[in-house]
Amino acid sequence: MKRGLATLILALLTALPAHAASCSWSARMEEDEGGSVMMASVCGGPKGDAHLMLACFGKPVLSYDLGAAGGQLEPGISGSFTFKAGDNSLTKKLELEAMYNYFTTELSGPADPLLSLLRGKGEVTVSADKYGAATFPLKGSGAAIGKVLAECGKGSGGEAD
Repeated sequence: MKRGLATLILALLTALPAHAASCSWSARMEEDEGGSVMMASVCGGPKGDAHLMLACFGKPVLSYDLGAAGGQLEPGISGSFTFKAGDNSLTKKLELEAMYNYFTTELSGPADPLLSLLRGKGEVTVSADKYGAATFPLKGSGAAIGKVLAECGKGSGGEAD
């Protein structure tokens, strides 16, 4: 999974700037070492340079790029991030994918509470004491996340663990 995730993140680094201006959810196929992978993503934060990305490598994997606010982070770190949308919030531990400077977490599956929160309306704010906060729109998130989840378990993308 790690190598597939790293390759997918590399693909996103080249693909995301073209979509940064709109900062709305989108889902599309991205190339990975193991084939094509459906990826949902959105930009946000004060400068529009932070990103949330969702892919599926057997289970849904959420990545959070802090953008310029993150700077260069130390390998091997993790952080507790709070996701708040409307009256709902939850805190999740994310691990740094040091090669690409993104925090990632594997979700339990389509019914994961974080995915339910991200499918809501309005906006979601992701915050951590050490890294500040970034806000992302949720408009279109349900459809984009649904496309990724529809691909979960179909054997596309990533590598077997």
